[in-house]
Amino acid sequence: MRRLFNDGQYWQRAQQGEFTIEIKRHMTPLPQAGEPAGTVSQIAVCTDASGRPVALVHQYVRLDGSLGGSGRPDPKELLVGDELLYVS
Repeated sequence: MRRLFNDGQYWQRAQQGEFTIEIKRHMTPLPQAGEPAGTVSQIAVCTDASGRPVALVHQYVRLDGSLGGSGRPDPKELLVGDELLYVS
């Protein structure tokens, strides 16, 4: 899933404004996540110009706005062509 997300440049495309990012849920990360105090765990949906969801991601957002973990969102659902792929 991550390879498809990265190969499809979904994150770069979202940052360039091709997709709209909507935060659906904010949570406090579990201690085992190893993130600094104040970090927020988020679920976000990326939608295309027609409003169709193209990706659902999890991310850790630190107080300075940087992303924790790998430094990139972790895809959980991804629309590739007309096929919806998801992590179960």
